[in-house]
Amino acid sequence: MTTRHYDVVVLGTGPAGEAAAMNAAKAGKRVAVVEASDQVGGSCTHLGTIPSKALRHAVKEIIVFNTNPMFRDIGEPRWFSFPKVLKHANNVIGKQVKSRTEYYARNRIDIYFGRGKFSDANTIEVATEQGPELLEAEKIVIATGSRPYRPVDIDFDHPRIYCSDTILSLSHTPRTIIIYGAGVIGCEYASIFCGLGVRVELINPGPKLLSFLDDEITDALSYHLRDNGVLIRHNESYERIESTDRGVVMHLKSGKKMRADAFLFCNGRSGNTDGMGLDVAGIEANSRGQLAVKDNYQTSVEHIYAAGDVIGWPSLASAAYDQGRSVAANMYGLEGGHFISEVPTGIYTIPEISSIGKNEAELTAEKVPYEVGRAFFKHTARAQITNEGVGMLKILFHRETLELLGVHCFGDQASEIVHIGQAIMKQEGEANSLKYFLNTTFNYPTMAEAYRVAALNGFNRVF
Repeated sequence: MTTRHYDVVVLGTGPAGEAAAMNAAKAGKRVAVVEASDQVGGSCTHLGTIPSKALRHAVKEIIVFNTNPMFRDIGEPRWFSFPKVLKHANNVIGKQVKSRTEYYARNRIDIYFGRGKFSDANTIEVATEQGPELLEAEKIVIATGSRPYRPVDIDFDHPRIYCSDTILSLSHTPRTIIIYGAGVIGCEYASIFCGLGVRVELINPGPKLLSFLDDEITDALSYHLRDNGVLIRHNESYERIESTDRGVVMHLKSGKKMRADAFLFCNGRSGNTDGMGLDVAGIEANSRGQLAVKDNYQTSVEHIYAAGDVIGWPSLASAAYDQGRSVAANMYGLEGGHFISEVPTGIYTIPEISSIGKNEAELTAEKVPYEVGRAFFKHTARAQITNEGVGMLKILFHRETLELLGVHCFGDQASEIVHIGQAIMKQEGEANSLKYFLNTTFNYPTMAEAYRVAALNGFNRVF
């Protein structure tokens, strides 16, 4: 068996693996990537971020058509099946794969399709269709991502029981669905299914939705999910899941029993590290298959690095890409080798949510003298024009210095709007100030203008 030699071998072609490979190649290193599936892109492109967000966009367009009175001149509200909407949404996957395949070719990066595992600390054995390949490298990057956590007491082989990966193979539109787990993925799919007219029951093992968010944003999400027909049950845990030919029955530890046509379990994720021979390399994963790393993304073995979902928090595609770039920078002393800690949240519920910085509960606990500025979208001209009046922009700032401390947004385009606040928060000294929004002319009408409105609202509370 021939051994091929590289400077860097990257395991995984999701955002973290791609970024690490590209940045290392730009530094003049000979790079190979290993991908367990038959196409590049990882779970982000094929099972997670891209298909679910494309699906959400399609559902949002359906909601607009069915609720906007202007379209009644065209016809009555229409019903769309889940498979039909998903097929339309999946068109973007092929475009993403094509683009990313071209990136590897352009940067002369070798791709090996097959499952890779350590045969020693510097060598990866790849089980390709043509037979095993041995890849030896000075540096190795583990960016194998994660998969949905699947408890052994739930029969995921049953045709009506799904995880967040297999739900994308749903071949019918259920009338009712139970979603267990009210984290980011659970809340996003609750929005998607209720937007298709499915009756949704969202079961949350915790006391509130998305507890890491600002309380006001969480309350708004809860209200709008309920307003759209989602039944939310907090502080509930399942005892057992009973499956029948006609549906699923969930038995809760509280004694409640619920029946639905389909069941979606999305309560946690596990790192894709099993079967990789980590023990051969001298690395140990935790109980969820995740790897511990230092601030430079080194594992316990000096020449082996890890990034992306496989290391846990924050498990976001945006952060994974920056982590991958940072890995390559740290390996070769390039610019940008830092630990990724300031990451905006982007939650694609309907309406969407995004935030960066501290929330009110954190600032209160830290006894920071802060004030709040708000802009409600229903009062802005652009939102009135687009008929997207649900939502608000909330700015938290220091009462004395006017320094921006947090930006929280709920509503249409929230994940885009938040970046304006993020840019100002990154400035040093007096440049990071509420006064920027007071002294800057914004295009009118725009959603960005909400910053000026919120700044005026907050400024009036202080002076």
